[in-house]
Amino acid sequence: MTVRTLKTEAALSHADWEAMFAPYDRPTYQSVLDQLHPDDVVLDIGAGDLRLARQMARIALKVYAVEVNARVLDKAARDPVPPNLITICADARLLDVPPGITTGVLMMRHCTCFRLYHDELRNAGAARLITNARWRMDVEVVDLTCQRISYPDAGMGWYACLCGGTGFREGPVEHWSFEMDKIVQEVSSCPRCIETHVILNDRGGRRVTFRRVNE
Repeated sequence: MTVRTLKTEAALSHADWEAMFAPYDRPTYQSVLDQLHPDDVVLDIGAGDLRLARQMARIALKVYAVEVNARVLDKAARDPVPPNLITICADARLLDVPPGITTGVLMMRHCTCFRLYHDELRNAGAARLITNARWRMDVEVVDLTCQRISYPDAGMGWYACLCGGTGFREGPVEHWSFEMDKIVQEVSSCPRCIETHVILNDRGGRRVTFRRVNE
């Protein structure tokens, strides 16, 4: 007798992706901790089991840890949390950024809403975003106050875009140098940008706009 297994794959929504929690190794977390300052007020987006948030609270002035999965957060909070660590069970995409935030932390390689978090943090007055959402494997510090250039005006070399896309802009081989591997141009309107508007109706009827990366 032949047994056949049918597999179905459903496309994951933005909410599905944002709800996923995946812990990282110690060196990855350490690369985040190395960027923090004692006067930082941190918004940890997708805090999961609080393993990073607890460590950040030992360095920063205050840490707001946002996690949408109540079961993960409740389990993590069974152990006492330090007084400067505030846990929030909420969808970070719909959350108003708490006042006084200086630094965002977004450790979410699968993130599909980089532009949304970038803009919310910048509009709230934050100066930095520590994240692996764009380069996936590497942790970077994004200057939220920097002036971006339009992709057509960018030169040859690596670029990172507001949509979350990254890449290398080609050019004449004779113009390439080793120094180009050390510089990332912050751009907007890269070739992978496809602006889509997704309406999420929470209790307040808030409208959320995403940029989707065209794979």
